[in-house]
Amino acid sequence: MSEINVVRVHADEREERTTATGTKAWELFADHPDVIAARVLAADAGGERQLKDLSYELADGDEVEGVLIESADGHDILRHSTAHVMAQAVQELFPDARLGIGPPIENGFYYDFDVATPFVPEDLDKIETRMRKIIKEGQRFSRRVTTDADALVELADEPYKVELIGLKGGGAEAAEGASVEVGAGELTIYDNVRRGGDVAWSDLCRGPHLPTTKRIPAFKLMRSAAAYWRGDEKNKQLQRIYGTAWESKEALEAHLERIAEAEKRDHRKLGRDLDLFSFPDEIGSGLPVFHPKGGVIKREMEDYVRRRHIEEGFDYVGTPHISKEQTFHLSGHLPYYADGMFPPMELEGANYYLKAMNCPMHNLIYRSRGRSYRELPLRLFEFGHVYRYEKSGVIHGLTRVRGFAQDDSHSYVTEEQAPGEIKHLLDFVLGLLRDFGLDDFYLELSTRDDSKPDKFVGSQEQWDEATDVLRVACEESGLELVPDPGGAAFYGPKVSVQAKDAIGRTWQMSTIQYDFNQPAGFDLQYQAADGTRKQPVMIHSAKFGSIERFLGVLVEHYAGAFPPWLAPVQVQAIPVAEFAGDYLADVARRMRLQGLRVEVDHSDDRFQKKIRNAQLQKVPFMMIAGKDDIEAGAVSFRYRDGRQDNGVPIEEAIARVATAVNAREQV
Repeated sequence: MSEINVVRVHADEREERTTATGTKAWELFADHPDVIAARVLAADAGGERQLKDLSYELADGDEVEGVLIESADGHDILRHSTAHVMAQAVQELFPDARLGIGPPIENGFYYDFDVATPFVPEDLDKIETRMRKIIKEGQRFSRRVTTDADALVELADEPYKVELIGLKGGGAEAAEGASVEVGAGELTIYDNVRRGGDVAWSDLCRGPHLPTTKRIPAFKLMRSAAAYWRGDEKNKQLQRIYGTAWESKEALEAHLERIAEAEKRDHRKLGRDLDLFSFPDEIGSGLPVFHPKGGVIKREMEDYVRRRHIEEGFDYVGTPHISKEQTFHLSGHLPYYADGMFPPMELEGANYYLKAMNCPMHNLIYRSRGRSYRELPLRLFEFGHVYRYEKSGVIHGLTRVRGFAQDDSHSYVTEEQAPGEIKHLLDFVLGLLRDFGLDDFYLELSTRDDSKPDKFVGSQEQWDEATDVLRVACEESGLELVPDPGGAAFYGPKVSVQAKDAIGRTWQMSTIQYDFNQPAGFDLQYQAADGTRKQPVMIHSAKFGSIERFLGVLVEHYAGAFPPWLAPVQVQAIPVAEFAGDYLADVARRMRLQGLRVEVDHSDDRFQKKIRNAQLQKVPFMMIAGKDDIEAGAVSFRYRDGRQDNGVPIEEAIARVATAVNAREQV
């Protein structure tokens, strides 16, 4: 029997081994039975994230690292395997169900089904019970290579799988989640094999999968929903079942607790409860309106960021909501971004578009007259309201809307100034996030996908130079830098700040983008020191990104309990009895003269009900007055956490609130 040489990688150690031809990946870990039994569920063979089943037959020169169940890849494999088990259970219970796509997603998985009747919660209970039976049987996931022709015959009763086979090799990205099933390489099917050797169920899939269904430690089906086939609302609506799977029961329980906490913080619910904003059907999906209290927070955000931009050397400008289509041809957004824009409006023989971005109009401001190198960096900023045609299925409260305001800015610099400007913008962004209470973040660098050159403009040299400039600025910040290959905009690479909220969820917040395309499209120039005409570099930056989305994140981060400087009502004055109403009204008047937001509860509600109302509205300060307070020229404070501070002199009370507001501290 011939031998092959392989390398087993574990942690930071590399162990060279000589083994027999035909050795399977799992055998490399057989001398660690405690590990193989509990944690290693697949193999990374080849050293380039070539994920394989543990049954993979090793080849000479392979570098093999075990994929741990708790790792990101391990989670994906576990969840995709659980999706297969769920689909098997569905077809056993509902034989007429036709299969769509079932990929792993963040924190879980889903599978789409074409069924005559939508699923109900009782159906999910039945499916879970059948899944537990399949898991207990320990069915083996067995990979089988097939041809397009054979697969078309075998899957003739699965029309959606047949359609996916037709996409293999180039169009799979057009189908949401299809990359788990078909790709540019060989076509494979996974069989779920019972211990006796008979095939229980099969599915078109690229893999890899767990060795057996028994390796699924903990799972739960979460909900069902409607979903369009391939994510296209022109296609048939299928039924999607969402689930989650984890490496242990404890991890599953922790996840469910996080979900429960997230539901309490849902900005859509809190926005309604706190009377901040709404989404009237009469206006249209994804188009929010801000109520007076929500308007207070929005105004505070706008005032803050406008002042900060001016302090950082930006000039405030304004541009219209619509423009002739030629503007977006010059910028390159048509045709690259046409699907993300609302359809054009015809007027006086010309097509007009609602703007989806502000940058083209800022370029026209730059181009309105000649520019000298002495004017650079030239920094333009506005609250530009933009409109993007988001599909109805992805619209979500304030965090995914069709109309929103950007605190959009563009810096025009020389190539030599670009690194310093990016560092300047990054410092600006991080300072802003900290002021709003977000201080746990990392950076993500989005770059070009070299396998799809038709989706990007510019030369490889331009992309390399721009990417290097961003990378160096990110590294100098000292923050963790995570690569995002293929995630760049069509006109240049970008860095985004990924911030964690109070319960550990990550949100993409501010972005900084390097653009060498639009200055060329608009023929932007400046006169250099030597008298020649040169093209500036354009750097896009959005600090909030979208004011609406940022506010939605803040609502969830603070669970609606905003720090005093952002709170719609900073002080709720509550008289113990009617006689104290005028006294508190005078204190409130003095507070308002210092710019504080105070309301006095003159309602007929009982005192305890007034306290409860203020708590439900998450007001930072409750200012109470009774007979003793009036005689002492004082008030009593009650805080959101139930603490109370009695007999605070009026001037001290006003100063206490003003200090908390000015310091942007939480109470």
